[in-house]
Amino acid sequence: MAKNKGELTYIEDDSKRKTTCKKRKASLVKKMNELTTLCGIEACAIIYDPNESQPEVWPSHPEVQRLISKLMEMPEMEQKKYMFNHESFLSKNLNKARDQLKRVRDENKRMEMELFMFQCLNVGCIINTSNTVDTNYLLFVINQTIKDIQWKESRHQRQHGTVVVAASTEEPLNEEVANVHEMEQANMGAMQLQDWSSDSTNDGGNMMLPFGDNSNFSSGFWPSPSFP
Repeated sequence: MAKNKGELTYIEDDSKRKTTCKKRKASLVKKMNELTTLCGIEACAIIYDPNESQPEVWPSHPEVQRLISKLMEMPEMEQKKYMFNHESFLSKNLNKARDQLKRVRDENKRMEMELFMFQCLNVGCIINTSNTVDTNYLLFVINQTIKDIQWKESRHQRQHGTVVVAASTEEPLNEEVANVHEMEQANMGAMQLQDWSSDSTNDGGNMMLPFGDNSNFSSGFWPSPSFP
């Protein structure tokens, strides 16, 4: 079981604070020694202990002075590039976590829209569900899918030169492009008449709106509403 992390607050008890300071200093020096030995980097430490009259340095005074002089010779921007206190370190990690969360949410939304799009393609119609669907983003996913299909088709043709692509390869691609185009047109019609459809006799429940068959439509995708 993982050890619980202690709360990072000032220790009020003098005896406990002195003991903790001594242990943490020894641990810090040990870690720095391991770091310089294993990774071959240059490092030093200056520790001001209120219980000591002189600051403690590691590894030695000459080495600390040499490294400080080397640091001061660097441009100011390079000096502060990797300098952090506790607050700035946590703030940087928090911003990274927020960016990662945004990327994951965007990816989940894209995959959700792709799944919905292919569900509509499988049944051959737009599925109207009670869940709120971002139609603008759905259109973006449809357009991106069309571009991907066309790019794959053109790449396949380039790989085979100017010869005619075999029907078994070309026709499924063309059919998929046509289906996605048809779905896009139907979805655009749904966006334009979204307010009308919410007041229909089905009360916005689950219904399936056919597309690709214009025999019962007076114009476009949607039938003309009849009013008493």
